[in-house]
Formats: sequence, C-alpha cells, structure tokens
Amino acid sequence: MNEKKKSRLRRAKRSRAKISELRVNRLSVYRSPRHIYAQIISPDNQILAAASSLGGKKTGNVESAIEIGKQIAEKAKTVGITKVAFDRSGYQYHGRVKALADAAREGGLEF
Repeated sequence: MNEKKKSRLRRAKRSRAKISELRVNRLSVYRSPRHIYAQIISPDNQILAAASSLGGKKTGNVESAIEIGKQIAEKAKTVGITKVAFDRSGYQYHGRVKALADAAREGGLEF
C-alpha cells in the first residue's frame, strides 16, 4: 500500500473513532477516480441508505457528486433520518466531497 493511501486511512480511522464515540448515524463518502459513493451507516455498522454514481451518465465530477448528495438526502428522509455525522473517509474537504456534503445539507440532512 502506498504512503498516500496509508495516510488517508489513518485520518479516516481517527475520525471514525470519534464518530463511534458519539453513537450517531454517519454519512460515509468514498471516491474513486471514476465514481463517488455515499452510505448512511448506523452505529451498529448496518447500511441504512446508499447512493452511487455507477448508473449515471456523468461520473467522477462535481455534478455527479451533487446528484449523489441529493439522492442520499432523499433516501435518508424515506428511512426517517435527519441528523448524521459526516465521515469524509480521510479525504480533503474539497471538490467532490464538499459538493456532496453541500447537496446533502440542501436536501435536508443536518451535520
């Protein structure tokens, strides 16, 4: 495993430890070079809602991240979730990650 990935996983581990102490649902984000994924995970590590850019026409850009943010907020509403902790998985809060977070907030999620 290269150093960049090790550093990201170290940052993710630290933030997830803090979120697990709070015992709240978390909105976890994973981004690959081509796609972006979002999941709402319960404190018991069960996936309550998920959205990804796999089926979309636009992949791996800010526009698709905005769409995924809106989708995950809609799915969270149907499950009855309004408050989550944002887990950026060690990624910098910038670009696609920030766009997804802003769209989820506009969709009604609080974090």
